[in-house]
Parts: sequence; structure tokens; C-alpha cells
Amino acid sequence: MTCLLSLALAAAGAQAATGVALVHGTGHQTDAYDDYWQAAMVEGIRNGLADRNNLLVVNCDFDQYMWDDRAAGCLATQLAGFIQSRNIDRLIVITHSNGGNVMRWILSNPTWDARYPDIIRRIVKVDAIAPSSAGTPLADAVIAGNVFESSLGWLLGYKTDAVRQQQVGWMATYNQQYLLGTAGRPALPVPFRDVVGTDVASSPFSSQAYCGGYADSVGLEITQNWLSSCSDGFIECTSAAAAGSVWFRDTQRTSGGQVLNHNQSRRACFGLEATLANDIRG
Repeated sequence: MTCLLSLALAAAGAQAATGVALVHGTGHQTDAYDDYWQAAMVEGIRNGLADRNNLLVVNCDFDQYMWDDRAAGCLATQLAGFIQSRNIDRLIVITHSNGGNVMRWILSNPTWDARYPDIIRRIVKVDAIAPSSAGTPLADAVIAGNVFESSLGWLLGYKTDAVRQQQVGWMATYNQQYLLGTAGRPALPVPFRDVVGTDVASSPFSSQAYCGGYADSVGLEITQNWLSSCSDGFIECTSAAAAGSVWFRDTQRTSGGQVLNHNQSRRACFGLEATLANDIRG
């Protein structure tokens, strides 16, 4: 009997499947693999999986409020389908920017949707890269209709509901009333680990400014002037670290101690993809 039980437990362990879901940030994505993350980042992360097929690249309409069916509903549909089709029992979610807010909505409101509890039960951790957990002053600037609205569409979008949501005061209200994981609120049901970008390099003489695209680095250097001294050009460090716990600040893990601007933190820059892959293996 003992032998049979041991064999059964071993078989169950062998069938256990670890999966990874990549959850993009603000925007209506239909090809996040190519347009948001790009192949080098996705495939670099995939290297951490024992079964390379157990990776999902989410495509949803994150121009909506986080609770909208086109946002959290879409995310729940894709995560539930992935879990079922690949028999995933250990799910690692990697988010970027506003994707962390949509994921945190699901984690904070398990009774909102019948699919949420089973999804939450499978998640072992969320690695939130540059999450806008406390919003960003740039969202306030866009909604106010000043110069950001015309010059930063490439970065944030325009006056969408997702941008309204990421205004600093609005996120403070959501954090106090609807979301878990920030100071003074109950903890999230799973580890929510922040990767914090601390600066922007844009000098044409700096090789690090070219990873992910030099023009984007220059743009983020400009927007950094409207943010605190510690920011990735879009998210201030205090916002990125507002929910869950800080896993690492960019310079602590990147090759050569390089900083990660907001665009570079969704790209295969300075070994970030390898760090994420190694964490999956762990």
C-alpha cells in the first residue's frame, strides 16, 4: 500500500505543470508578442520553462478600466483557458505597467467573477515589472489636456479609461477601497513582487540608451522632468513599489548595474529576460 501511494504521489508530481503568463500594460493589444514584448524578451523568458509550450502571451483591451470585461474579464478568460488547456497547476504571472493593476483587481476581488478563485488558487507569484500601483502624474497631465496629450500618445495613450484610472488621486481611492496589497490594506493572496526602474539613460554616447530604441529613451528622459528624481520616465519608484513587496531595483540585478527605463523593462535589455527565466526555474 505504501509503495502504491508513493507511486501515485510521484505520478501526480510528474504531471504537475508550471506555466507563465505575460500580461501587457495599457493599450488594446492584438499581437503583444511582437508589438509589446517582442520575441527576444518572450523567448528569453520561455527558456525558464521545463515545457516551453506552457507560456501564454495575453492580448486584451487594457484601454479600459481594470474591472471592465474587456480588461479583467478578457484576462480571466485567457488565463482560465490556458490553465485548462495546458493543465497548469503552478502559474507565474509576469506583468508590466498597468497590467499589474488589472491583475491586482482579480487578486483583490475573488467574488467578482466565478473564474477568479480557481485562477488565484493556481498562481504562485506575480512578478510585476514597473507597475503603476499608485498611478503616475503623467496620467493626470494627459487628462488635463496639456502638451502630454499630443506628445505622449506613444507612451500612455490618450484620454482612455485606463489613463483616467492611473491618475494619482484615482489610484489612491482604488487602493483604499477596492485593491489589496498597499500600505494599510490587507495583503494580496499571492506574492506580488515589484521590479522597480530607477532612472533613464539617454545620452547618445551611452550604449544603454539604445536598448529598446533610442528615440523611446529620449522621450522618457523628457517625461522624467515631470516626475520625481527616482523614476523610469513613466512610473515613479514610489508607485512601482506601492503594492506587494520590492523584488529588486533595476541596478541590483541588471548586467553592469544598468538602469531600466519604462520601455526597456518590457524588452530583453541588460539580462532582464534571463533574470525572469532563472526565477521561473527556481
